Amino acid sequence: MRCPYCGNEDTQVKDSRPTEDNNAIRRRRACMACGGRFTTFERVQLRELTIIKTNGRRVPFDRDKLMRSVQVAMRKRPVEAERVERMVSGIVRRLESMGESDIPSQVLGEMVMEGLRTLDDVAYVRFASVYRDFREAKDFEDVIGELSGPEDIPG
Repeated sequence: MRCPYCGNEDTQVKDSRPTEDNNAIRRRRACMACGGRFTTFERVQLRELTIIKTNGRRVPFDRDKLMRSVQVAMRKRPVEAERVERMVSGIVRRLESMGESDIPSQVLGEMVMEGLRTLDDVAYVRFASVYRDFREAKDFEDVIGELSGPEDIPG
């Protein structure tokens, strides 16, 4: 494992233990060159997944990128990190169990929207605004209308 501080490839594992949900191994490492310490996580990967972007470009699926996107939407929201982690792990399991290696980005986006909707309405709207490329206030009104349902809309 390459040291994130100096780039040296000679690092040593100091401690290994399972994460709370037993879905990964957390490893504390030390760099033999600079003495820097850092943590890595090792997870089971059932298959190599590729995301097919709307423009046709193919990129390898990156769980960390998915987690960062969700965390941006969840920023300053009162939702436990463990629930977010479970949601992301659930999405990854669903993707891996689909039986396909090539996943359209729309499928992934809708899975994230579905997961966020159950976790936090504000995060759902935030993610939707980027994912659906909102351009005007009416776009926000439409997605908020989806959340509230037809019986809750005044008028």
